[in-house]
Amino acid sequence: MLPSVLVYCGLLGIFLGGVSLLRPLRFLRIRSRRQAAIFLALGLTVAAAGFAFPARETRIAGAHTELDEFAPVYQFHEVHSIRVNAPRERVYGAIKQVTADEIRFFRTLVWIRRLGRPGPESILNPPEDAPLLEVATRTSFLLLAEEPGREIVMGTVVAAPPGFLPRSNPTGEDFKALRAPGFAVAAMNFLVEEDGPGACLVTTETRIYAADTPARRRFSVYWRLIYPGSALIRMMWLRAVKLRAESAG
Repeated sequence: MLPSVLVYCGLLGIFLGGVSLLRPLRFLRIRSRRQAAIFLALGLTVAAAGFAFPARETRIAGAHTELDEFAPVYQFHEVHSIRVNAPRERVYGAIKQVTADEIRFFRTLVWIRRLGRPGPESILNPPEDAPLLEVATRTSFLLLAEEPGREIVMGTVVAAPPGFLPRSNPTGEDFKALRAPGFAVAAMNFLVEEDGPGACLVTTETRIYAADTPARRRFSVYWRLIYPGSALIRMMWLRAVKLRAESAG
């Protein structure tokens, strides 16, 4: 979170400083091009600090979920939760049935993520009316594990060394083995836990593991740019699950 805040504050400073080089923005108390250059330089420094912020490795002491089995070590992650007033079976069904069009801002944010370019069907370019998890697992994600009514886990390769060719029918064990230099892999889950009579706590977590320093640095730049949009998608995704599950009752 903090690295992304630094990156975006720095980018804003670069933009405002650049504009002020052309015409000083007096409402920011920038009255000369020299002050504008200082403002721009500060923006560059803050953005660079955000990109260079160390990504520390986290290790899970013991496996309590299926996600822990497939992503026990990671450097990047995000986690979001929501309380849903519906029984476990209905909540889990909603997770599997939610479509992209039910998730507020989803199409706008993924359009930005792919820079407006068209592309094949994927989680970043899903068809209408298709459950989003179904689209994910038949395109770019591998279904790693599923405990019906409780948890579903998916994984994908986000970076690979040159020449890497994935197996035609990869398994969860193949995913666990992708730890050679140059690889970065991501695992994501939805977990449903009871939270009182007729209510559940739904959590989604994403973990990314980069196998070596170069892969970690490359992914770090990407992650710190996309994190705000990614977090918003996850929160709106959970909200869509809540609305579907509760309205079904």
